[in-house]
Parts: sequence; structure tokens; C-alpha cells
Amino acid sequence: MSEPLDPILERRARIRRFVSVAQRLGYGAMLLAVVFFVIGATTNFPDWTVVATVTTLVISMAVLPIPIVLGYGVRAAEREDRAARPRGGGSA
Repeated sequence: MSEPLDPILERRARIRRFVSVAQRLGYGAMLLAVVFFVIGATTNFPDWTVVATVTTLVISMAVLPIPIVLGYGVRAAEREDRAARPRGGGSA
């Protein structure tokens, strides 16, 4: 029989998956903004490139802060767990 999973570790794994997806979305939007800007810069900024650039930048700015902060939190919690774990070493 397998041991039941720790609910804290399960929640942390769910948050880590959310962070991964949200960061891909946010950074993907940022990449699209750069692509639209480059297209606009080479074609004298037609209206659609300006709208697309601003829209994708706004999406990126709206999405990215949350997963960045949550990602730091998950990493800090894991670091704290590792530090609190007793080290397997020699006996006293």
C-alpha cells in the first residue's frame, strides 16, 4: 500500500502547475508584443500593430505578477522544508 500524500505537498504541486501555465501565457504574450512591435516598426506602424502590441503587453502585465510571486513562494517553502528536514548523518 502506498502512503497517503501530504495535502500541503499536493496543494504546492497544484500551485506549481498553475504558475507554469500562467508564466507561459504571460511570457508568450510578451513575446507576441515584441513580434508585433517589430512588424510595426518595419511597416510604419499600421493601426493593427499598435493595437496588437498594446493588447498583448496589457495581457502580459495582467497575468505575470501573480505567477511570479506564487513561484517565489513555492520555492521559498520548498527551501524552508529542506532546511527543516533533519540531516541523515552519523550518530552522537
